[in-house]
Amino acid sequence: STLIAETGGLNAMIIDSTALPEQAVSDVLTSAFQSAGQRCSALRMLYVQSDIAEDFLQMLFGAMDELQLGDPRCFATDIGPVIDAPAKRKIDAYIAQAQARGDVMKQCRWSSVGQSAAGHFVRPAVVSVNGIEDLHEEIFGPVLHVATYEAKELDRVIDAINDTGVGLTFGLHSRFDDRVQHVAERM
Repeated sequence: STLIAETGGLNAMIIDSTALPEQAVSDVLTSAFQSAGQRCSALRMLYVQSDIAEDFLQMLFGAMDELQLGDPRCFATDIGPVIDAPAKRKIDAYIAQAQARGDVMKQCRWSSVGQSAAGHFVRPAVVSVNGIEDLHEEIFGPVLHVATYEAKELDRVIDAINDTGVGLTFGLHSRFDDRVQHVAERM
């Protein structure tokens, strides 16, 4: 007999101070929130170099305000519903716990499309964490975790990501070829 298994992962992305912010924001939105975050390859953990974090996050949050939740068959829709009611309850509960701790940095507003469409919708959220070591399980939905790092801490960030042992995908936004090579060799 044949077994085909698809695993989840705490997939990470690093954005350094040389990244093109518009391109990085677009990739973050696509990876973290497309398919309502319910893809095994979805971005779960974003590290942003502290030198650019404030401006980058402001741009990301502004772009999140433009996302439309609704029927995925409509071209105007950016984010459809999650798979079922139990998934919605679990994701909403996780976001509520983060909100109670003061860790939710941003949650999308409801769009008029999302309010009228049928389905189990979860508003995409960004949650502040210290690093990937704070994630104890994959939240299989539109939840992005964000941490900042100093340039000198890049190898520590790579070690933390590698130490999880459960990453399927990795992304890096940098315009330094040497940095790209270094990260690729270590990841």
